[in-house]
Amino acid sequence: MVLASGNTGKLRELAQVLAPLAITLKPQSEFAVPEVEENGLSFVENAIIKARAAAQHSGLPAIADDSGLEVDYLNGAPGIHSARYSGDGDAANNAKLLQALADVHEEQRSARFQCVLVYMRHALDPMPLVCQASWEGHILLTPRGDNGFGYDPLFYVPEYQCSSAELPPGVKNRISHRARASTLLCETLRWR
Repeated sequence: MVLASGNTGKLRELAQVLAPLAITLKPQSEFAVPEVEENGLSFVENAIIKARAAAQHSGLPAIADDSGLEVDYLNGAPGIHSARYSGDGDAANNAKLLQALADVHEEQRSARFQCVLVYMRHALDPMPLVCQASWEGHILLTPRGDNGFGYDPLFYVPEYQCSSAELPPGVKNRISHRARASTLLCETLRWR
């Protein structure tokens, strides 16, 4: 299968979760899949756009992930624009988020990661498989931890009393939004 992403963190996490199914997950870069415009209005729409393009260009079944961070105080922002929030990568995205929440008290910093995984058997698949999961937490005042990527250093995980970036990778790969959506995907693919 081809993963409709160039994000090495996503590739690594999804490959580990799909390993029990003996699925080899290849990055779309191996098939010269061009970047597509994510012009959908939801995580689901964007994931379908990416999966369809990857399947079309590779000739293989495709999995696409669209995920992001929703902050309640910011009416769900950065949302579907999470990866491009600042236009300048992870560190700048985190800085922009902290600036947007600069005067916001901790009790008002509730947030969640959302993940939608779409599996398409081929580019014209009329019934893509859609798996969704979320991960509740809140936004810290300052970054903590060196693991993970994206907003992980700012995302506080209450049940572990640390940031996502402070979790060991094995724990994160078991409890995160992507891990939960991936588990749903694995369970469904077993019966397809």
